[in-house]
Amino acid sequence: MSHRRPIAFGWVDYDLSRAPDWDRTQIQRLARHLGYHLEWPCERSVLQVAAQARNIAADMVILPAPDHLSALELNAVMNVADVETVVPRLSFARWTFGKVPR
Repeated sequence: MSHRRPIAFGWVDYDLSRAPDWDRTQIQRLARHLGYHLEWPCERSVLQVAAQARNIAADMVILPAPDHLSALELNAVMNVADVETVVPRLSFARWTFGKVPR
């Protein structure tokens, strides 16, 4: 019986980050702590974060801080994956759709 290790997608907004290498290191540390296999975006990709996370079947997207995604991008990501931030340490569960239990 094979158990798939959950996948995290690391995202750093390089236009916003003052220390991108530090941000990447902190994301790697959090992913390891939470037991996730970490994947990074392809440097040449022009896809939005949500599409990239969906393409790799990510269970979670890890950001250095909440401001690394706009509110609209965060909403789109939460349709496909949970979101974790390093500083402050926050967790956002993906949106769930379906029938409301009676």
